[in-house]
Amino acid sequence: MAPAGAGLWRTLRAHQVYGANTDVGKTIVSTVLCNAVQRQKQRAAFLKPVSTGSLDEADDRHLKRYGAGTLTKCLYQFDEPVSPHIAAKEKSIQDDDLVASIHKTLSDWARTDIDFALVETAGGVHSPGPNGNSQADLYRPLRLPIVLVADSRLGGISSSISAYESLLLRGYDIQSVLLFRDEYYQNHEYLGNFFRNKSIPLVPLPAPPAKPSQTDANSQARDEEAMSAYYQQVSQESDILRLLEEMNVKNTKRIEHLEEMAGRAQDLIWYPFTQHQGMRPKDITVIDSAHGDYFQTFGSGRTDNPDSELRPTFDGSASWWTQGLGHGNPELSLSAAYAAGRYGHVMFAGTVHEPALLLADNLLKTLDNPRFTKVFYTDNGSTGMEVAIKMGLRASCDRYDWDATQEQISILGLKGSYHGDTIGVMDCAEPSTYNQKVEWYRGRGHWFDFPLVKMVDGTWKIEVPAELKAELGPDAEFGSLGSVFDLNTRLNTEAGQRYKKYIRKTIEDLVQRHGMKFGALILEPVILGAGGMLFCDPLFQRCLTDVVRDHPELFSPNASSPKAAPSWSGLPVIFDEVFTGLYRLGRPTSASFLDVHPDIAVNAKLLTGGLIPLCATVASQEIFDTFSSPEKSDALLHGHSYTAHAVGCTVAVDSLKTMSDMDGNGSWDQFKTDWSPKAADPAGSSTPEAWSVWSQRLLQDLSCAESVESVFAIGTVLSISLRDAQGGGYTSNAAKGLQQRLAIGGDQFNVHSRVLGNVLYLMSSLTSKPESLREMESMLRASLV
Repeated sequence: MAPAGAGLWRTLRAHQVYGANTDVGKTIVSTVLCNAVQRQKQRAAFLKPVSTGSLDEADDRHLKRYGAGTLTKCLYQFDEPVSPHIAAKEKSIQDDDLVASIHKTLSDWARTDIDFALVETAGGVHSPGPNGNSQADLYRPLRLPIVLVADSRLGGISSSISAYESLLLRGYDIQSVLLFRDEYYQNHEYLGNFFRNKSIPLVPLPAPPAKPSQTDANSQARDEEAMSAYYQQVSQESDILRLLEEMNVKNTKRIEHLEEMAGRAQDLIWYPFTQHQGMRPKDITVIDSAHGDYFQTFGSGRTDNPDSELRPTFDGSASWWTQGLGHGNPELSLSAAYAAGRYGHVMFAGTVHEPALLLADNLLKTLDNPRFTKVFYTDNGSTGMEVAIKMGLRASCDRYDWDATQEQISILGLKGSYHGDTIGVMDCAEPSTYNQKVEWYRGRGHWFDFPLVKMVDGTWKIEVPAELKAELGPDAEFGSLGSVFDLNTRLNTEAGQRYKKYIRKTIEDLVQRHGMKFGALILEPVILGAGGMLFCDPLFQRCLTDVVRDHPELFSPNASSPKAAPSWSGLPVIFDEVFTGLYRLGRPTSASFLDVHPDIAVNAKLLTGGLIPLCATVASQEIFDTFSSPEKSDALLHGHSYTAHAVGCTVAVDSLKTMSDMDGNGSWDQFKTDWSPKAADPAGSSTPEAWSVWSQRLLQDLSCAESVESVFAIGTVLSISLRDAQGGGYTSNAAKGLQQRLAIGGDQFNVHSRVLGNVLYLMSSLTSKPESLREMESMLRASLV
């Protein structure tokens, strides 16, 4: 079933009722509120998603009996008076289906004369739903404003505050708190002060009448009479009427705030990578919340359902490539809260804390590179690459006895590279739209053009640049993506020999004829992201690293005796895995596709699963030792105030564990099966060299579309290059049409995507559900094929 949007309607004030514990009177509170609404000549409705126990005692029956005309509905009723996860064990109720049914019911009510609706949960905040998942997580996609029924009994203060914090941790807005007065425990007084400090109104209610003795022959009639009188009295109390008015005002103000956000943003905010001239408020996507793979956006997409103010919008860029374990992941949120409570932030010069130490150990194990021994923390990929460049250049200058203050030390890389927007790493990329108009940009290096991997008309191809065909040979075709990565075989082919010869000759010419000095080789393994989703032939990157390491004489032909090289040779090899690392391409490292162990690597983005900024630059012992000296000035004098942020490190530890567990427990087996050689050939291997969450059939279909030049997919990444008569590139508008069609979307959701010139890319998280991805694929086919 389609993802449910968050709940927000102009004509319907919908709230969800949670209890601080079981048996705290949620249904009585719901009945009081619905009675008050009905007595104001408005229509109220009550929805019980899952009910257990006898029909006579069902909560929706109680509302029908005492709700003064309240419309009631129950989606799933079970006779057994036990927890929903036990009662529903014989009947498969998917969480997504349940949430979608709630959303549909509320949407249907919003199209009628219903003004006010309550969705009541079962038990306490963390009582399990039908599948055993906490209700706080189960109903989170709806993110309805919360009416919390606190506990007036002994221990109720603690359980009420704990319930409040559990809901807050998951991004709920608690709009009001109600509980029954108990003059002995007086929880209402303590909690009143507590919630007043949170600007949340608390309304104490008189306790309901006690049930008559069962020995009384007229007990049921007497009970009904007493309860009717109770509801008649309490529903007219001024505190209740005032609370309902506040709930009405909050609903209106929430919509008004969302309506004005885009205009205010245009007035106040300077956006990254954005030309503001001609930009209008309607070009700005207003995000109310996010959960799983989806933003909940205001006023976007289709307009055929004007009652629905929020719509699920697939986060098609994985929020600039950071999203790995789903928006609003409760486990990561809890990790962050724990670390914030334990540490906040503590400085990291000459100190250590457990999260930083544990992350360093776990990251080294995850990267599984025998060269790596040291971890240096920064806050994002750009600053992490600044550190990597400082490490690499210092090591080369030390080995070859170069003086960087007297001569230019450059880098080797690939055309289309991008390593960030700080001044230093900008110089490690060729002139481009990103850096040419930055006044301090100098461009210090040589960047090789390279063959590209792409699928064209249903066939995997390696396309060699026209100007390099004489040196590198003709284009080539492959039967599968896995065969492109079969480097053990390809290294011994003519293409491998041609690549190495061309690379060696080019470096030799640059050094000997042009006098260039190179201090590091910097690569984005497999895919160059910001350069336009360029899928480099992995054989070319492998040959480039082999030539650099196998021929140190190329880089200092006149040096009489460079220092010994126990762990690295030629130049330090730096891998920028900020985008492609940590399972983004389906493996712990993208370096593994090349079977290369770099000397320095940088990981960020997915490091914390998409929750908080953090970066780690990892290096070999020999690189580290280069900075060891009696002189303080020889140290790596780099850092920032939030180095090794304890919250980020804690989240990263849990994020790495979750990703590793998914890799080992078969979470991606369905995708791997689709990409396995055995899928096409029963005699083939069942484990693919490379796989994607995007189906092979999708690539086949899109690659044959008239408007498509080429496509590729690997891991969570899908790239679509649109034909452009002007030649493409970052300034191309060829992909805008597809982007706009996806933004309109289909009946179920729309898509927020980013384009890089004539390339539109889509990216899922590592936890994306196959059903959502297949729906995305249908949307793409409809837009292109």
